[in-house]
Amino acid sequence: MKVNFNNRDPVYIQVIRHFKEQIATGSLEPGQEILSRRELANKLKINPNTAQRAYKEMEEQGLIYTERNLPSRITKDEQVLHAVREELILQAVDSFITSVRSINVPLHEVLDLVKENYEKQVEE
Repeated sequence: MKVNFNNRDPVYIQVIRHFKEQIATGSLEPGQEILSRRELANKLKINPNTAQRAYKEMEEQGLIYTERNLPSRITKDEQVLHAVREELILQAVDSFITSVRSINVPLHEVLDLVKENYEKQVEE
């Protein structure tokens, strides 16, 4: 597990985003056991309290669940899993739109370029 931390966002938010990305790409599967809070903190070289905060937030968002003293697991809730994927897609699209609008590129040109490049990358 490798997370490249930035200096802009709180570390626990970046940990949550990493988990969301792993869920969206299928690297973490529904029901899969995840590292303990202490193991995650050691692996990422972060404060255990930060790992605890990230897990608490992910539990509140329904991304993970913990039963009694068993290890935490990725949710099996299809609605939550779909929402995670959609959230990440919308964030990327919003960022892209903001960048493109700042240089006044017409919509039809943007759509043509996106389609062309998307298909090119799929072929590679």
